[in-house]
Amino acid sequence: MYANILLSTDGSDVARKGVKQGIALAKALNAKVAVITVTEPIYIDYGGGHAGGHIPSQEEVDNYEAASKASAGKVLDGARAMAAQIGIAAEFLHVTNMHPATAIVETAKSRGCDLIVMATHGRRGLRKLFLGSQTSEVLVNGSVPVLVVP
Repeated sequence: MYANILLSTDGSDVARKGVKQGIALAKALNAKVAVITVTEPIYIDYGGGHAGGHIPSQEEVDNYEAASKASAGKVLDGARAMAAQIGIAAEFLHVTNMHPATAIVETAKSRGCDLIVMATHGRRGLRKLFLGSQTSEVLVNGSVPVLVVP
């Protein structure tokens, strides 16, 4: 059915549920599995009109990148522990300087994944409308099936 599954996580409790279910599914299907976490680029405020902006210094960029790498390492270590506990080999990926939904869709495509497993934070009403979600963007922009874990 599915032979190459991409699991997405941001390290949240909800995302960990999605990873756990995705790993269990991959084991049941004897599928390859990759776990991805994504770090967005540092925010740059160019300002506008009379408002001044803020362009981070090289030190701020370096600190952000180091903190992002450390945070992603912890997120992936948690997924690695889950995979080991369930007894499945997996690949662990940290994609940097990209919008998460874009990175997930592009990674699934470039790696020939035939399923993406993601969790949803379950936002409703206006919060969902205004905040959107990475899961919604992957559903709209992806070209492979997406299993959404609540």
